Amino acid sequence: MYSGGQGVWDDRNDIARVLGIPNHRVTVELVTNGGAFGGKEDMSNQAQTAVAAWLLDRPVKCTLSREESFLMHAKRHPIKMVYTAGCDADGHLTALRVRAVGDSGAYASVGMKVLERMAGHASGPYRVGAIDVEAIAARTNNPVCGAFRGFGANQAQFAMEGVMDRLSELVGIDGWEMRKRNVIRPGQVWGPGQIMDDGCLGAEKCLDTIKPFYEQARANGFAVGLGLGLKNSGLGNGFKEVSGAVVHFRADGVIEVRHGWTEMGQGINTVALQVAVEELGIDPEDVRVIVDTTRELGFGQTTGSRGTLMGAGAVKAACEAARADGCRTGIDYHGEYRVDWTQKLGEVENPTIHSTFGYAAQLVAIDRATGRIVEVVAAHDVGRAVNPTLCEGQIEGSVHMGLGYALSEDFPSDPETGFPTNKTLRSLGILRAKDVPPIKVILVESPEPNSPYGIKGVGEIGLVPTAGAVAAALHHYDGDWRTRLPMMRASGDDE
Repeated sequence: MYSGGQGVWDDRNDIARVLGIPNHRVTVELVTNGGAFGGKEDMSNQAQTAVAAWLLDRPVKCTLSREESFLMHAKRHPIKMVYTAGCDADGHLTALRVRAVGDSGAYASVGMKVLERMAGHASGPYRVGAIDVEAIAARTNNPVCGAFRGFGANQAQFAMEGVMDRLSELVGIDGWEMRKRNVIRPGQVWGPGQIMDDGCLGAEKCLDTIKPFYEQARANGFAVGLGLGLKNSGLGNGFKEVSGAVVHFRADGVIEVRHGWTEMGQGINTVALQVAVEELGIDPEDVRVIVDTTRELGFGQTTGSRGTLMGAGAVKAACEAARADGCRTGIDYHGEYRVDWTQKLGEVENPTIHSTFGYAAQLVAIDRATGRIVEVVAAHDVGRAVNPTLCEGQIEGSVHMGLGYALSEDFPSDPETGFPTNKTLRSLGILRAKDVPPIKVILVESPEPNSPYGIKGVGEIGLVPTAGAVAAALHHYDGDWRTRLPMMRASGDDE
């Protein structure tokens, strides 16, 4: 099977189960998939294609049309959230109560996990004295919803950032100061009970980095909104995550670096090459990075902003094994990186829900004369920028997606049939490249103590604070609070 999924091993196991044969009789080879953002985690047409090939005893190719893809691939969860929060006279958060119901659609995907992540991230990157969160994933007659870039953190922090801006007005301080007084710091208890380590210093560093841009934009007379967010890297919640890699020195001088992650534009192949060059002191021209789906390298899906984190750790371990043995030719040097110390909610009093978090502060500036966004500044804690160009590209793309999520993109369905009414790219309201304002990306490096090279994931955090920042800027522009996404104008005003 040739497939562009985010988890070739999961695809293999599911196909074997459908065909009723042992796993080892199925080989799934990864092909370039052109991007995914969670949309290719679930099975779509892989099993059906395999069944057709099995029954016909001949090669079969199945390509989905755009409309078929709209119907089959999972979408982002609509979530209705009710936030009740309070703070003292100085703006320090005292309590937060959240009730949320997410629309998971008609069929099983990962709705429970999305709502679990939404609940865990409900308080944003802030310390709250008392917190009570309940989130439910509901089955409906609507399109299937599952994994999508941000995985519940976007929805939660759109709401939480709105809470922060409302409270800041009540207290009489600006949005930056409100966030500064409440940002989570090492040793403090975060939302679900996790005691944060030094990795969380990145949240405050992002705030401090963006402050001069915030002050300058306000001085220039713009309507300015600020958003602060966090997003975990990896699966967490007690999952035992394992990543493997192989380094092999060939007789012709080529060094093979084999891994099993899905390369879908995020640059995992480039990162694997860089790690090998760093650890072995070799020429990049001598390295061949191979996505190896023939070996049991212990992979789950390429998801959860963990490819660089887990992949780099495994390649680093393989290189260390090679160095210890003198880098001999003809030998497979295996490396493994494990994250097996996270815990489920309720296992212990202060569970380590996630091993690593990324943080970001974003500023959105609106021209009061035109009502248009004229600038976005994104200060992102990446731990350590293994490849700054790839990091910046990820963040720019995330902000673009976040602006569309905030302002224009929608996927309504017919209330009677549950089928989507928008079936073309044009009708979805995807933000066109020509409409994207200038984006200034600032890479902040606050290393994570428990990860290789201090790496943090950047694939999803890029759009977590965007909608909140847009909503705040619009509030300063016209005085209205936005509570729905997308934040379209009133009916009849299509400008």
